[in-house]
Amino acid sequence: MSARPEAFDPIAEARRQWLDHGWSDAAPGMTLVTSVNRAQQLLEARVESVLRPFALSFARFEVLRLLAFTREGRMPMQSAVRRLQVHPTSVTSTVDRLVRAGLVTREPHPTDGRATVLAITDAGRELVERATTALNRDAFAETGLEEAELTELVRIIALLRKRSGDFEDPRPAAEPL
Repeated sequence: MSARPEAFDPIAEARRQWLDHGWSDAAPGMTLVTSVNRAQQLLEARVESVLRPFALSFARFEVLRLLAFTREGRMPMQSAVRRLQVHPTSVTSTVDRLVRAGLVTREPHPTDGRATVLAITDAGRELVERATTALNRDAFAETGLEEAELTELVRIIALLRKRSGDFEDPRPAAEPL
């Protein structure tokens, strides 16, 4: 992140260069990808700065928050992988760090000897509650966008995700007899 804002928009300049080089069919997509990547960098920097005092990365926070949302504070590792939408190796690495910190434990699955259940500890629950309060206050409540803008941006990103195969609309429920 720059100490002070640029005098011009580097992404707009990149778009101009794309157009000047005859890549007009790809310029909108390049602009989208570059803009989303930059926005992600800005959002991640803000979130990471809020989580730093808690010695948490956003990945570790997400695992703790996911477990804290469950009724019993536990879930199978494979369920966590699916819900977090990241590679199993990444979740394993994240969980390893949480286990070393005493925030999560691994337990044998009650019916599948090959599976592992993740469980949040009391220390993990206390930490994630404090971290969530800080994130809500210092990162999530004030994004720099108005509520209507946020809603529209999330809608558009969800459309992109859906068209990319990230999720399907839920099937309509059958009418009661």
